[in-house]
Amino acid sequence: MTLDDALEAITSAGDPTRAQGMADYHKVPRTYLGCPNPVLNDLSRDWRKALDLDARVALADGLWQTNIHEARVCAAKLLTQARIRPDDAVWELIVSWVPDFDAWAIADHACSAGARRLTADPARLDVVETWTQSDNHWTKRAAMVMTLPWTKQNHPTEAERAARERILGWAADYIYDPEWFIQKSVAWWLRELSKHDPDRVRAFMAAHAPKMKKFARKEAEKYLPKAD
Repeated sequence: MTLDDALEAITSAGDPTRAQGMADYHKVPRTYLGCPNPVLNDLSRDWRKALDLDARVALADGLWQTNIHEARVCAAKLLTQARIRPDDAVWELIVSWVPDFDAWAIADHACSAGARRLTADPARLDVVETWTQSDNHWTKRAAMVMTLPWTKQNHPTEAERAARERILGWAADYIYDPEWFIQKSVAWWLRELSKHDPDRVRAFMAAHAPKMKKFARKEAEKYLPKAD
């Protein structure tokens, strides 16, 4: 499977009318081929099965460098897998993509791949923490989106709870950022956490809600059960 083969497969499933609609929706100047997401899922699944890890990393890198919307989505999907051993090259490639983030859809697919690598090695949170100081709001946003797995535990271990508190510390700093996507990322994180640890979200909101944007407060509390 060469890069040209992969691009041909994506392009052949594209639709010019759909591509124009995607360009209008995402509002980021890049090539859109109009290939539906289910097709990208199937292609990336088949490529994951057919290629060894080195070839997958190389293909993902090549697809990303094209700056084609669907190619970048496929690049992320190629590397979205819970168990990869060794995974240093995968993690390093995903990290190299973060400064390129400029739209939520591509960023979220890449963050989904990165989240697997973070849970595989939580020490990598040290790298993610550096993103919280970025001037680029997409990079800052990635720190919250890629750490969403830490919202999921009903009974976190001591290490998981410590990581959760660390990330909530980032969120507390983020609420001073007026950028919509930053506020949204905090609200998303809290909304997901409320399904598993509502008391912690209530405590966060009690301390910080007055400083949050109204839409972010509403989103964060969307699934929060009423206290007894």
